[in-house]
Amino acid sequence: MPKMTTSSPVTRADDADSDRLKSLLERAARGRDSQAWSDLWTELYHNGSLDVAHPLVLRTLADMAEAGKADTAASALHLAGALLVQADQRYETRNLRHQYAPEVTRLLSAAHRCRQVTTDRNDYCYLVEAVLNLEGGIHWAEDLIWGVVSEEYELECPDPDGCASVWVILGERGFFSTVEDYALSDDVETFPLHPADPRALEGLGRRLYDLALTDGHEEVAHALTHAFGEATCPECGQRFSVVGQVVARSS
Repeated sequence: MPKMTTSSPVTRADDADSDRLKSLLERAARGRDSQAWSDLWTELYHNGSLDVAHPLVLRTLADMAEAGKADTAASALHLAGALLVQADQRYETRNLRHQYAPEVTRLLSAAHRCRQVTTDRNDYCYLVEAVLNLEGGIHWAEDLIWGVVSEEYELECPDPDGCASVWVILGERGFFSTVEDYALSDDVETFPLHPADPRALEGLGRRLYDLALTDGHEEVAHALTHAFGEATCPECGQRFSVVGQVVARSS
């Protein structure tokens, strides 16, 4: 086998990738460069053309999260959490978390600090998602939080025959379940949701509800009681756990 030299095409390709990664991270850190963040998501998360395990990635994202610029910190935390969860699932190990444990600790501390001072509803939700992703206890935080942000979940009835797609609505339009084409007509049947009693919440639901109240986000806490409550299938009338079907869809 020919000996690899410093002029090897492989080496040059690796150098080019490192230079590309460094440039994108530097541009993102300066702020107000949405294209740099878009490219980082594409090349680190979506198509993997850049190596998430490169020493620059989590270290630089942690630096950004600690730098005090709210928008940049939130973007760094969101991306870092997503990358860690993706690595957990893709490789079925937690090696990336273990390899960069100090950086993950820094990121998680920054996420909690940002969460406590963020007043915007949706920004707060994304920071809670980042906290859950950085902790790594569940892989479906994105799907859970997306429903709270968008004020709807598109789920399947848990009936073994999969009798219907169910839209679960929670927000300004009300708190109800209905059929898939509800947005196309005002004349569809709706069924009220059955929120969880906050006093009966346990585990993750209890924790997120308490966090939202403590952080001054009563609207988010109220939405979470519905996310951890029950909905009714419009076709068969079966009541089912909303979060249970979020988890089932994410599996």
